[in-house]
Amino acid sequence: MPDGLLDALADLLLGGRCVGCDRPGRVLCRGCADRLPPAARVAWPSPVPPGLVTPWAAGEYAGVVRAMVVGHKEHRLLALRDPLALLLARAAASALVQERPPGPVVLVPVPSRPASVRARGYDPTYALTSCAGRLLATAGHDVCVHRLLRTRPGVVDQAGLDAQARAANLAGSMCCPSAGLRRLAAGRAVASVVVCDDVLTTGATAREAQRALEAVGLRVTAVAAVAATRRRLPPGGRAGHSESSGLRVSPSRHTH
Repeated sequence: MPDGLLDALADLLLGGRCVGCDRPGRVLCRGCADRLPPAARVAWPSPVPPGLVTPWAAGEYAGVVRAMVVGHKEHRLLALRDPLALLLARAAASALVQERPPGPVVLVPVPSRPASVRARGYDPTYALTSCAGRLLATAGHDVCVHRLLRTRPGVVDQAGLDAQARAANLAGSMCCPSAGLRRLAAGRAVASVVVCDDVLTTGATAREAQRALEAVGLRVTAVAAVAATRRRLPPGGRAGHSESSGLRVSPSRHTH
């Protein structure tokens, strides 16, 4: 069936619109899906938190990508999970190709605040990481996903905080419970870790996750994110670019 007829049918049955262009039909139309970034790149924050491992992002946190992240995270447009997870998988794959970690790799999602998960009824970062892990495994990477990190009480919403305030808010905010480590040890004798998140802003969240994992003896190889904010993406050039993964984003056909 042609895309136009599919969009018309989805609009009739579901009342959906594309988050990118507001076209009636699928929550992500084919045109917007085809314009998503095909490759990931290094995305250093500015300033860089001391000791942060190399962060990779699939795209800029703007335009269609930003609309997708917000729609999935804040409005529970679950049909956006798969295309967002593909972008996250591209970032993680680029990190694995460049860093070449020895042995198996564990993707660890940045933990959401319990209050946020309860309010949403959904953990968007874990959902994206879990789906990205399946994509990477299908592509031949030796990866698995573990929820190793937990947040401690006292962390407030990061919205509106500058880099210094974010770092202060997150300092010591994450831990790695022993139960999670036992599960990891049972299946993975030696493993490197890639920290996964939806958006890289100041790098404070990624650095705190790295600290908590390294505190229990895990080797953190890189950070992978769906997107990074504009001023934290490097200018065009050879540094920081990777080749296209060859994976394509399929238009989402449903609104939920």
